[in-house]
Amino acid sequence: MSKDYYEILGVKKSASAEEIKKAYRSLAHQHHPDKQGGNEAKFKEINEAYQVLGNQEKRQQYDQFGQSFSGSGPGGMNWQDFARAQNQGGFDFSQGFGNANFDFGDAADIEDLFSGIFGGGSRRRDNRSRRARDLEVELTLEFEEAVFGVRKKVVLEKNVICSQCEGIGAKKGSKVETCSHCKGNGYIETVARSFFGMVRQQQVCPACQGEGKTFAEKCSTCQGAGIVRRREEIDIEIPAGADTGTTLKLSGQGDAAGKNGQSGDLYIHVRVQKSKKFIRQGADIHVQININFTQAVLGDKVPIETLDGEVKLKIPAGIESGTVLKLSGQGVPHLNKRGRGDHLVKVFINIPKNLSRAQKKLLEQLQSTGL
Repeated sequence: MSKDYYEILGVKKSASAEEIKKAYRSLAHQHHPDKQGGNEAKFKEINEAYQVLGNQEKRQQYDQFGQSFSGSGPGGMNWQDFARAQNQGGFDFSQGFGNANFDFGDAADIEDLFSGIFGGGSRRRDNRSRRARDLEVELTLEFEEAVFGVRKKVVLEKNVICSQCEGIGAKKGSKVETCSHCKGNGYIETVARSFFGMVRQQQVCPACQGEGKTFAEKCSTCQGAGIVRRREEIDIEIPAGADTGTTLKLSGQGDAAGKNGQSGDLYIHVRVQKSKKFIRQGADIHVQININFTQAVLGDKVPIETLDGEVKLKIPAGIESGTVLKLSGQGVPHLNKRGRGDHLVKVFINIPKNLSRAQKKLLEQLQSTGL
């Protein structure tokens, strides 16, 4: 069954290369199998689409030939299988692939993402393959907290560096020995014959986790892992102007990797409670007020409440119902930028329905003057 790569990435056919890359990164992060709720099948599909649309030449071919386009890798191998084989140790290209041309596109992105699914990896990707898990937290804020910014404390259950051995995994003073399993290389290597010829595979040594050395005695606290599981309180600075849908990234605040690995990141997803007083649209505040007939005709100054407190709003004489008056710069601070939005006031005029005799007589007198 044919696939619409544009639909898979959620972009239009006219999307720019940057828009395609941005959509790919977002979806790949969302569906990565290592994440909670990740979807490996969807993740593969997203990568397949990006391998075509992320390459200008392949994208032109796909746009031209549509369903008959074949986004295959070297030697007719599909891109998922190729990336899997590459991540499991890389091909030994000394055997060659005939006249095949290689175009890996954004190779760094592919290596980062596929190493999380298929494990292993060559020497040059050891640190990437040992990157720890990212964490995600939803944080609910009061309306005013999101508008003006706030500091919040979040308690997480996460992997942290073992304080007893400082992440080394060995008992202090323990004798350092060369890993006998990998002979100090930090990886093990095998050569196997395949359909494509001889394939050399490299994997992180399971005995020393890529360190190339072992210790005579493991740390009694972490049992040699270099990390322990515990509750940790993290202080978070929420910037002014945050809104529902805002995501904050705290680099290195996810799970710790231990043994010189790279810690994951912490993503804070903000949700803001609604205000009983104001309606927020982006950085602007919207409110409605009602004035009486004489205020509309003669003009007036009326008190209204803003984010900064009560102010006097000037009602110009002869204002029409539905007119919007603007208080510039009294809205919500722009997120991570200078300045603020506006406070917009929509004015409605109350038309009196039950008049006293005296009021009716006065209006009749005004009517006789042509008003």
